[in-house]
Amino acid sequence: MPSNEDFLRFMAAWALVHETADEGWKAAVARGESDEAGSLSSGPEAFVDGLSAMIAAEKDRMKAELSSVDAGAAGSRVEVGAQLDELRFEVAELRGRIESLQTSLDAALARRDS
Repeated sequence: MPSNEDFLRFMAAWALVHETADEGWKAAVARGESDEAGSLSSGPEAFVDGLSAMIAAEKDRMKAELSSVDAGAAGSRVEVGAQLDELRFEVAELRGRIESLQTSLDAALARRDS
């Protein structure tokens, strides 16, 4: 049985790997941000660095969008009601398909057992 010390060493190793990966990501983003767009002068890693910088920029835009006041606006009661009606329709349609599938499975099992 592993001891508490083994568990702590495992978790410390996991944290170290995570921290190393995070530092690698930050370094790639920084290199990508400092490179000129389209430049591969720093070697084959320039593509990964540039892509990392683009992903980081998109992540920042997404965070800003999600934290903006307008992002949380649910709309009017009429709009929310219409969306709920659409959702109810989709759930009912899905329920019908599942019931149909269950009927087909029951029939197939009945044929197999007879």
